[in-house]
Amino acid sequence: MSRLNPPDERKPQKQAPNEDKKARLASKLRANLQRRKAQARSRRDGEADSRPDGLVKVAGDDHKGDG
Repeated sequence: MSRLNPPDERKPQKQAPNEDKKARLASKLRANLQRRKAQARSRRDGEADSRPDGLVKVAGDDHKGDG
């Protein structure tokens, strides 16, 4: 008689997919952290803004806001 796969040999391994998921998430987390660090470095190394301080008066705006 031929022997079919007994149930003991065909048990699904639940731990392996969970470990794969953990490894996948850890890899994505490391990649995200590296991207964020690179962004922070580029912002820190960047030049200062050339925007003027305060508000710029629009030409023709003579309203003094007396209420």
